[in-house]
Amino acid sequence: MWRLMHGALDLYHDSPTATDQLRHHLSRFDEPLRIAIAGPWQAGKSTLVNAIVGEEVAPIEVPDAEQVFTWYQDGPEPHATAYPAGIELPVARTANGLRVDIRRWRPAPVNDLLVTWPSRALRNATIVDTPALPGAGDKVLRDADAVLYLTRDGRGTDLEWLEAAQDGTVARAAPVNVILVLSRADEIGGGRIDALLAAKQLARKHHRDHHVGSLCLAVVALGGLVALAGRTLSDRDFSALSTLARVARPDLEPYLLSTDRFVGDDFPAPIDAQVRIELLDRLGIFGVRLATTLIRTGTGTDTRAGLAAELVRRSGLSELREAVGRCFVDRADALKARSALAAIESVLRAEPRPGSEKLLADLEHTLTNAHDFRELRLVAAIQGHRIKLGDELEAEARRLVGEGGTAPAARLGVDPRTNPGQLWQLASAALARWQEQTEDPLLSLEQRRAAGVVVRSCEAILHALS
Repeated sequence: MWRLMHGALDLYHDSPTATDQLRHHLSRFDEPLRIAIAGPWQAGKSTLVNAIVGEEVAPIEVPDAEQVFTWYQDGPEPHATAYPAGIELPVARTANGLRVDIRRWRPAPVNDLLVTWPSRALRNATIVDTPALPGAGDKVLRDADAVLYLTRDGRGTDLEWLEAAQDGTVARAAPVNVILVLSRADEIGGGRIDALLAAKQLARKHHRDHHVGSLCLAVVALGGLVALAGRTLSDRDFSALSTLARVARPDLEPYLLSTDRFVGDDFPAPIDAQVRIELLDRLGIFGVRLATTLIRTGTGTDTRAGLAAELVRRSGLSELREAVGRCFVDRADALKARSALAAIESVLRAEPRPGSEKLLADLEHTLTNAHDFRELRLVAAIQGHRIKLGDELEAEARRLVGEGGTAPAARLGVDPRTNPGQLWQLASAALARWQEQTEDPLLSLEQRRAAGVVVRSCEAILHALS
């Protein structure tokens, strides 16, 4: 990628537009991974940003419905800058999170707002809160290395955007940089108390679907408000929820059927109406039902910290973090290279000139032979049922090529504390098994080629261990 990038810079040295785009992507290798949170209107994008960061930093209110991308990155102090003008904006850190005075950017136009916020969650990745799709789709694909695509149920028009995201040579060669998030999981099944469990079952069903599986690396169900409540639960919230939990269940349940009843005057618990409104804003009616049930019947949820941890666990946020770690953060270099190669392809096709055809051929050669991309293609092919190896071999192949994480222990499916000697033995045995698959005359050419990718991954494990 580095050689191709500099070749393109030499070829387009007299084109300011092309060189600016190429240098921009070259500089991104020294920056954290860029993960866009994308989806249609009211999919819960800002709620997820807040749940990841652990504080209410989104959304930043923008006048006149302008299409502004908000970038959140780690830094020592809260800070905000509006681009392209580079205008510094006043920032205030409040008890509820972030407040930005956007009036200062007027009348200059703003496309992007860069927010610096001290957060451990932002150390490995910059999070981008995007406007609603489809209007923001092109910029999402151009500026992000990976995408969390939020959808209510993962059907219909939501999949159309994922299909469009695979247009282009680079996108087809390294097809999956997306995690599909069922972001309104608490609404599935009519908001019953077991709604999150039903949503997780739906996520597993989607991931097994060959069409959905070929468009994303993972499908995760998330109760966004429950996750955010778990991350930001205050002593005041816990006190109010504990008061609710002490009310006899038959007396309380009728008031947990709708928001109107919950905030009405005839309420069976000594909790001020404004406090109840704040609980609804923070947890939603499903979250209030879940939290009171956990306090009433659970073990370890009789403290604020215990309840917060259980809400996070049940919300699906932990599964989403794990998926982001293994699918995105562990493959950060490959995903950044993918973005850079897509930028090179865009320049070469937009401004063809003598020498661009050779660079395109070199780019396609790189995409075909780079092992990181071959692993991604194999994961997509197996998930899309385009290659079938049998359940047992498919599960091992997916693990060895890094679907569950790229560390040697993760690829070999053992505890991370396993000693290097044991890892070496396991990797050597796996290499021998898959070398046999590459020579099996009963397998098709496509299956033997897939086995060859797994062999190369086994060799990489041994190389890392040595």
